[in-house]
Amino acid sequence: MAAAQKDVIGEMEAYREIIREHIEYQAHNGAEVDELVELIVEVMMMPDDASIKIAGVDKPAALVKNRFMKLSYSHIEYVLFCLQKNTTKVGNIKSYLLTTLYNATMTINNYYHAEVNHGMYGGG
Repeated sequence: MAAAQKDVIGEMEAYREIIREHIEYQAHNGAEVDELVELIVEVMMMPDDASIKIAGVDKPAALVKNRFMKLSYSHIEYVLFCLQKNTTKVGNIKSYLLTTLYNATMTINNYYHAEVNHGMYGGG
């Protein structure tokens, strides 16, 4: 294996470990979390000046990476919960997951606040 390949594999493993630590990986179970981790690692390996399509809009990779590094255990649980509740057909699951992960840090609190309000006052 060439030195450059070893460097890339080492960098991927380093990101994988950082992400697993941030999301408290050992507290999760299931292939779904492994897939999310690998998707995040793939994004982290992209050049900062690349762009990633999020909700149909090109975003700078550096911005997406920054957002992904803020993901925690509760964000992953939120993403999994939202996926479980989704009943619409997802045409491009990778794009859907990227968008869901990207938005998780901005929407989690309002989502749960709305759920509580619905449960308390909406008759749910």
